[in-house]
Amino acid sequence: MTVHVQIIGMPVACMEGIGDPWRARAVWIAQQLASRFGDAVRLDYHSLYDADCPPPPEGATFPLVRVGDALVQAGGENIPLPPILRAVEASLAADAHDPLS
Repeated sequence: MTVHVQIIGMPVACMEGIGDPWRARAVWIAQQLASRFGDAVRLDYHSLYDADCPPPPEGATFPLVRVGDALVQAGGENIPLPPILRAVEASLAADAHDPLS
């Protein structure tokens, strides 16, 4: 089983122009997950304005972080790694105990 982590962010206007700080954070998080879980975890980042961005929930605040079907974070100024790690570990543990997986 592969655990799917999905982060949806959006560009942010600042004095230097428009940036996408959550994309850079997602790259770092993907590296951390790969070093800890290898191929058991896949992270996809989408900017809200990307053509392939899945539709966010009504009234969503960004960034959105999902692990599998579970919403781990909605909104905030940062994307903290610990809640993502806990959700991934729980998902992998549940899968390990599921005789049908």
